[in-house]
Amino acid sequence: MASASSGSYEASPASTAPSTSSEASSLNTTPVTAPEKPPDDTSKLKMFLGILRKFIGVADIASVRFSLPAQLLEPTPNLEYWNYLDQPNTFVAIGDSDDEFDRMLEVLRFWFTKDLKYVTGKPCKPYNSTLGEFFRCNWVVEDNAPAIPALKIQSGSSASSIKSAKDTPSVSRHASSSTIPKMDGSAPAKPAKPVKVSYLTEQTSHHPPVSAFYVDCPEKGLTARGFDQISAKFTGTSIKVTPGEHNLGIFVTLAKRDNEQYQLTHPAAHLGGLFKGSLNVTVGDQCYVTCEKTKIKTILHYKEEGWLGKTQNKVEGLVFRYDPENDNKTMIRDVPDKDILAKIQGNWKEKVYFSLAPKFDTQMVIIDLSPLSVAPKILPPPETQLPNESIKFWSGVTEAINTRQFSRATNLKHELEERQRAKAKEREESGTIWQPRFFTGAVTPLGKPELTEDGKEAINGLHQGKFELKENEFLGA
Repeated sequence: MASASSGSYEASPASTAPSTSSEASSLNTTPVTAPEKPPDDTSKLKMFLGILRKFIGVADIASVRFSLPAQLLEPTPNLEYWNYLDQPNTFVAIGDSDDEFDRMLEVLRFWFTKDLKYVTGKPCKPYNSTLGEFFRCNWVVEDNAPAIPALKIQSGSSASSIKSAKDTPSVSRHASSSTIPKMDGSAPAKPAKPVKVSYLTEQTSHHPPVSAFYVDCPEKGLTARGFDQISAKFTGTSIKVTPGEHNLGIFVTLAKRDNEQYQLTHPAAHLGGLFKGSLNVTVGDQCYVTCEKTKIKTILHYKEEGWLGKTQNKVEGLVFRYDPENDNKTMIRDVPDKDILAKIQGNWKEKVYFSLAPKFDTQMVIIDLSPLSVAPKILPPPETQLPNESIKFWSGVTEAINTRQFSRATNLKHELEERQRAKAKEREESGTIWQPRFFTGAVTPLGKPELTEDGKEAINGLHQGKFELKENEFLGA
């Protein structure tokens, strides 16, 4: 599923303590009042549904300016919450195999873990990102994912755990000790080795709302990048979320495999249960994972509901040889039997299996999602965060929501939104075109954002544990 650069409901794992204090908020001046009674889930749904009814027939509510009251929000910045590294140890395992087919399976294992928020959490609404806002973090994980050839020999799983680095500056609220299942029995275990993954994202455009992201793991020669943008439409009974025009998916590059590149596109998702009082996320669409260099492609078909209307969460797919010069296979039924390498099937919230051509007689687990949770982020120390860095920027609102001072939180949020509008008016009057700091273009190059010198400095600093950055010369809010 595409992540949201602004304004949509997403699934959230249970929050723990905030990752940083709110003392740095420049807007935290509103008098403190007594805690207010928070609305229950049913009341929240009624409020949200009342707002949504105003947008029936609107082509894309994600591009419309509207503000939600603080009591409907999860006290989390959008850029902090949304990323595709819910289980980063599946990411660092990409490219381990010398076999090109196995490497596709490594990419698929990452794919099925990237949206654990949908699997383990309840739908929620983070803060809308503001122009120029940015977020950065690290993950330190064990590079101990079972090798794909071992999975072919034996399929088994057990929960294992990782330890956070002792010298980490700060840990995000969305934390878990779960890691991907290891092999049982005689399959040799890969020696555990801590690997650091660094992440940088920036809100590069406000109209349309677009953010760029960059993931870097120098030890493994891995990078991932893309633009996040969604289109959302309220149908009257649910919200359909699809990738926006600038969102061409996730581009993963394997430097140690002759710059092999994989493009992973996002399927459409639905937020349902608005009238039942129990929100749920379903997926009913097709998506693709392609690698031009190896000429291997995967089609994944997510099935939304059964004939009785019960959610299945089923996914099926094919891994096959294709011609990049004539890429006309978009449906599973289009693929000739002679080109098929493997079949994929399972439940994307539980277990996903693969079976090898030509007999497809043995199902092997590619990933078991049941023991997994969202991995912890390692954040820059509060004193090194800039005013437009997500956690510091929203700290006053976050503190107010966490202390149940919703009126105060709504006022602080309104001040931030008004500041952004004032800055936009100033740029319009002076004829100034907004330029992102860490990425070369707001929505360019097409689908694959590139880092500026400041962006490279920020990523390298994360990897070296050097978090100090100069403040922005221009602010969007």
